[in-house]
Amino acid sequence: MEDRLKELQRQKKLQAWLVAAAIAAFTVWSSVETGFSFSELFKGGSEIFRFIFFDFLPPDFSKVKNLIGPALDTIYISFVAMIVGAFMSMVLAFFAATTTAPSKMIQVVVRAFSSVMRNIPTLIWAILLVFAYGLGTTVGCIALIITSIGTLTRAYAEILEEIDMGQVEAIRATGASYSQVLGQAVMPQFMPGFIGWSLYKLELNIRASTIIGMVGGGGLGYAIQKGIKLFQYQEVSLAIIMVILIVLMTEWTTSKVRERII
Repeated sequence: MEDRLKELQRQKKLQAWLVAAAIAAFTVWSSVETGFSFSELFKGGSEIFRFIFFDFLPPDFSKVKNLIGPALDTIYISFVAMIVGAFMSMVLAFFAATTTAPSKMIQVVVRAFSSVMRNIPTLIWAILLVFAYGLGTTVGCIALIITSIGTLTRAYAEILEEIDMGQVEAIRATGASYSQVLGQAVMPQFMPGFIGWSLYKLELNIRASTIIGMVGGGGLGYAIQKGIKLFQYQEVSLAIIMVILIVLMTEWTTSKVRERII
């Protein structure tokens, strides 16, 4: 028995070394293929330092008035996309969850649809939508709604699959209708997760709206892209600071809402 235990320990140790060697070999191979080297990394350090502290900083606070509108657009886009995406995803989630889907075929189709929506990056959706809607906040809003549907449908479906079915069966045993079962047994268990995931998606939308704004989706991202093209780096640094402040304020607000509601 003791010999068998030692043999198993040797095998696990050998497996660990093999995995470590494979990771190291793949890292070296990837570095060679991408041309990455620490010498090149440090070579550009002085140029990065010069750019940040002489061109990029300090922020030009005289441009605050010009950026208030884009900052508000960023918040509006993110909030509208979260609300619309959350409620559309909630409806789809009932068709995607094993506990509430009317049939296996519908469940598979809805899950496949949400997977496609989720796995195509928001930036790609924004680029495609620019050709249809032109530049502006409409593109950013629709792109965020699409990815919200993909992410939240999957999340809400998993919440529905984890509910206590004992409560559902108890309500059904009283002769309650389908809508009564949903209202009395399903929704009370579903709502805390629904609120939590929706607020988390709002935080993600704030970050993503900056990126899609740089390809024409409006908001601070568009202001950043315009400033870069015009070499107005100090205005760009101010816009980035405003993005950081909006993200921090959103995280603080959503955490307080979770504490009070959930």
